[in-house]
Amino acid sequence: MTIYEQINEDIKAAMKAREKDKLEALRNIKKVMIEAKAAKGANTELTDEESIKIISKLAKQGCDSADIYKQQGREDLYSQEMKQIAVYEIYLPNKLTDTELTAAIAEIIEKNGATSLKDLGKVMGIASKELAGKADGKNIMEKIKSILK
Repeated sequence: MTIYEQINEDIKAAMKAREKDKLEALRNIKKVMIEAKAAKGANTELTDEESIKIISKLAKQGCDSADIYKQQGREDLYSQEMKQIAVYEIYLPNKLTDTELTAAIAEIIEKNGATSLKDLGKVMGIASKELAGKADGKNIMEKIKSILK
């Protein structure tokens, strides 16, 4: 079962269980997925990799919004955003620890023969694909820079 199909099944289950917050988050995921499928030149089916990218992006946006709400003292909006993020994370692969991220990036650098910061773009492209959903792009970039110096 693809992630898209799983989202549809979970929407039905959330409706039956009357889980308002979960249902709202799932519908948001489905809306963005439908938009991605309808985009000009897109496939009619979403791969799990594409779905993970979409959900990752939603989770990152949610975290950014939650930070802003917390800074402004809007606990009601902050808690609502955090509930949605918790639902998004159900469909994402587990995040890598700092040590695992460093090891994964070092392996990618070694495999591709990168030696200096001139190779940053090449390594970043490969690392972003391989570590999609497992690490934040900002963290990946920082690790690559620290290793390549």
